[in-house]
Amino acid sequence: MPHHSGRTSWKRFAAVLLPSVLAAAVLGVGMAEGALAASFFISGQRFEIAADTLRGRGVSIYPLVDITRKGTLVPVVVLGFRHADISRLCLSVELPVPGLGPYTLRLTGDSGRQVEAANLFIDTTSVTADRSTADDIDIGVAAGSIHKGPIDPGDRNSRFFDPDVFAQQARSVVLTDVRAVSVAASAGTLNIPGLDLRIVQGSHRCF
Repeated sequence: MPHHSGRTSWKRFAAVLLPSVLAAAVLGVGMAEGALAASFFISGQRFEIAADTLRGRGVSIYPLVDITRKGTLVPVVVLGFRHADISRLCLSVELPVPGLGPYTLRLTGDSGRQVEAANLFIDTTSVTADRSTADDIDIGVAAGSIHKGPIDPGDRNSRFFDPDVFAQQARSVVLTDVRAVSVAASAGTLNIPGLDLRIVQGSHRCF
């Protein structure tokens, strides 16, 4: 697992945080409270998550490597939140159907009510945000010393978790106009008011 050192810009920090929230929301569809295991094989397919605003309390950011059922290694950045509120959530993944062409699975919530998540973890490959504001932030903390935000128990037991690797943590963060590409997400609890999940023909990604 690559070990990155040096200073991290505020924009980069924001970009890393965004995917966490989005990814967690994405998996909310088939997830009962606590039903999803902390450790699982990923499909390896990327999905998009978009949100107008993400407000997180108790934030952690650390590198890891996920594994597909076929044994492919996928380097990711894990975004962890003890609690997150997400407005205007949209999650999408394009699914090629043999003989029928592309279809898109889209998940959205009630635009007037916020998605709420607890112990949310998002494994992301890229994140961007128009604006990021963090309170009480530590950049360069060792992953094994994170205490302001959570670390997934399954990640802590992974052979790819390095307690001495470069990580970040913050007491809280607010991200706006979030766009994230992720490979997995899990949450202890996930509440999506006005859940709308549908498959539509063609490419209809969130961004």
